[in-house]
Amino acid sequence: MVPLGPLPGACWTPLISLLLVYCLLPPGSQGQKFLLEVEPKDLVVPAGGSLLVNCSTQCPNPELISLETFLPKKPVGNGPGWAAFWLSNVTVDSKVLCSGFCNGSQMASSSNITVYRFPKHVELASMSPWKPVGKNLTLRCLVTGGAPRTHLSVLLLRGEEVLSRQLAVGEPAEVTATVLVSRNDHGANFSCRTELDLRPQGLGLFQNNSAPSHLRTFVLPVMPPRLIVPRFLEVGTSWLVDCTLDGLFPASEAQVQLALGDQVLNPEVSSQGDTLKATATVTANTELEGTRKIVCNVTLGGESQETQENLTIYSFWGPIMNLSETIRNLSEPTVLEGTTVNVTCAAGARVQVMLDGAPAVTPGQLALLQLNVTQKDDKRSIFCNATLEVDGMVLHRNRSVQLRVLYGPKIDPAKCPQHFTWKDRTTQVLQCQASGNPVPQLQCLHKVSKVPVPVGVPFRVTLKHNGTYYCWAVNSQGTYNITVVINVQARNRNPLTITIIMAVFVTLGFLIVTAALVYVFRGRSDIYRVNRGNNFLPLKSKQPDEALGQQPS
Repeated sequence: MVPLGPLPGACWTPLISLLLVYCLLPPGSQGQKFLLEVEPKDLVVPAGGSLLVNCSTQCPNPELISLETFLPKKPVGNGPGWAAFWLSNVTVDSKVLCSGFCNGSQMASSSNITVYRFPKHVELASMSPWKPVGKNLTLRCLVTGGAPRTHLSVLLLRGEEVLSRQLAVGEPAEVTATVLVSRNDHGANFSCRTELDLRPQGLGLFQNNSAPSHLRTFVLPVMPPRLIVPRFLEVGTSWLVDCTLDGLFPASEAQVQLALGDQVLNPEVSSQGDTLKATATVTANTELEGTRKIVCNVTLGGESQETQENLTIYSFWGPIMNLSETIRNLSEPTVLEGTTVNVTCAAGARVQVMLDGAPAVTPGQLALLQLNVTQKDDKRSIFCNATLEVDGMVLHRNRSVQLRVLYGPKIDPAKCPQHFTWKDRTTQVLQCQASGNPVPQLQCLHKVSKVPVPVGVPFRVTLKHNGTYYCWAVNSQGTYNITVVINVQARNRNPLTITIIMAVFVTLGFLIVTAALVYVFRGRSDIYRVNRGNNFLPLKSKQPDEALGQQPS
């Protein structure tokens, strides 16, 4: 509150007169019989306001009722025992004095006028928008103006929670409070409020609030983020980079930046609880070849944690194998027998290649193999091995091609005998095979009838198969033929064999007749009974025509 200081010169004369009147009252006036009253008593008015003051007494014959004050005044009326005055532009606290005479005795009475003002400015001092959890936060409120200060309180608030309440002292008044920041303070509003309590004066409680300040708290762990990256990455390939930080609060409000060298990546960021995770795809290209740094930076509350890892990007595009220019299809290279084929293998700079066991002279150069292709090279696989050392690690790549050699047909006599002796009406197989690429078609035809004989499958031999056959093996590279002779022997009738067969049949007939006779006679044999009636009678044959169970006569 600003001190009042010396009063203006225009106010000194009325005030001195007021004090002289009050001080020079005769001693008997303190015990006066009639009193002079001031209404209202101890009034509270707003700064610059006006009020009506009435001086009155019960004296039957009062004289010279007047109001002494340095405030601008104007008489507004009087009557028996009273006089009213209008005071205007009341800006400071003051004291008014009503005076008069009753029967020659001085009468006097005073009243205090208190001026109240609302604060001109209530401001919460700026604070950092982010504050680490566990640190002290000092709140500072500045209040300019406001009276009377004995009734003016300054409150520091968290939401509607009162953190501190103090009387406004000084101009401007400054009030502070310290708060230990916790996670619960994240998102809280802090403000400053003044309360001018004039309720004892019958007015009310007047409040004035500052603009609120929004606080955001955070926890940034001491440990840096975990960054998972591959050690090597080949040009033309991609990989997923993972950056994770635990113990972060609030994780959803953290900012993450992933970068590969000078290239800023576009991560996908997610959070769960106090864990923040960012993933981004790294694509290697030739411009980035070499050792690069991948950086993960997590920022929260104006502070950051950072992790770096090295990534080596290399080019290993081989091995690439080439055959003679006339061979176009490397997936299935086909050459003619007797052709000279040049095979090369290369795999780029710094790569050591080895072709079919023979290394190139120096790394980065191609390896050469020259072949004079023969039938034995058909289905031969030619291998090329490429070796590259990248940052202490040896990488290997392999590739192979299989040659297909075209050569004419050939019939090996060992696999196709030229003489066969067979029995008539027997089942035989003409075993005959031909080699060649493409696989030749093999056919054997009778020299005279031109009828083919099955080759390689069972068939029933008859006398008509007897004779000489021409066997042809044919493919796109030529023809090969041999002559095969098949001798079919006729079957002769043997008398001894016929005799044996007849004897067997006679014997079987005899055995069948004998078995039939035995069966018939056994079915008509006699039946005997024992006569138990007389033990001395001999047994007697029972005729077939006698009835069963009938006693003899």
